Amino acid sequence: MPEMPEVQGLVDFLGARLDGLEITQARVSAISALKTYDPPIDVLIGARVETVARRGKFVDIATDTGAHLVFHLAKAGWLRWHDTLPTTVIKPGRSPIALRVGFADGSGFDLTEAGTKKSLAVSIVREPADVPGIARLGPDPLDPAFTRDVLAKLLAGRRTQIKGILRDQSIVAGIGNAYSDEILHVARLSPYALAATLDDAEIDTLFSATIDTLRDAVEAASGKPPAELKDAKRSGMRVHGRQGQACPVCGDVVRSVFFADNSLEYCATCQTGGKVLADRRLSRLLK
Repeated sequence: MPEMPEVQGLVDFLGARLDGLEITQARVSAISALKTYDPPIDVLIGARVETVARRGKFVDIATDTGAHLVFHLAKAGWLRWHDTLPTTVIKPGRSPIALRVGFADGSGFDLTEAGTKKSLAVSIVREPADVPGIARLGPDPLDPAFTRDVLAKLLAGRRTQIKGILRDQSIVAGIGNAYSDEILHVARLSPYALAATLDDAEIDTLFSATIDTLRDAVEAASGKPPAELKDAKRSGMRVHGRQGQACPVCGDVVRSVFFADNSLEYCATCQTGGKVLADRRLSRLLK
């Protein structure tokens, strides 16, 4: 799933190319992807792009008519950029392409989604906050207003595992499964540590790990075309997606805990005092 750094990379890429360009086509080929009906998608035709912004994991393309094209790539979605947009006809139900957008200079992009579970979301709105997912967003950790004290207040009193806190978009915006693993590894915290139990020193460490990890990842994504962002993400991971490999800090093996539709990765030596967390596919969990 694209998270804050990759989405910011897409935003930077699109922003550098679309400024002032007129939208000449916007076609939805997967009806399930379009989450709004008013205004209609045709309102985009003839509008010019004013800004491209990131809101959590959402991309917001604002136009000079006041309409916003907002999309969330979900777990299996991606953006394919074309310097020259293909002219082939997209057949609904027979293509991974959910949306095609073209511009006056002949360029454009497709939003694609792999797999059978379709979660990619496209909205045409008058205000970004009209998208429910954006309206619910918590603070962005790379916003200058996000301070150590802000994080402490978000954690206070929550008897919830810190892994879940970091992934909850209504608490902190933009972080998902991968970067929460990375942040907790840098902070040397168990993914099952309860937020309310963290002491001042652990909150300090978690705050620094969050900011540093995300800033480094955004910097690594900066300037890369969409086709290279996924590989850049994978190559920068310390523990996420690296089950069975050596921890880059201590050399212990990276372990996984599997859930219904995803997994988390961690280093027992660095994060849990050597305790191995049982696989959720088993009947018990070591705490």
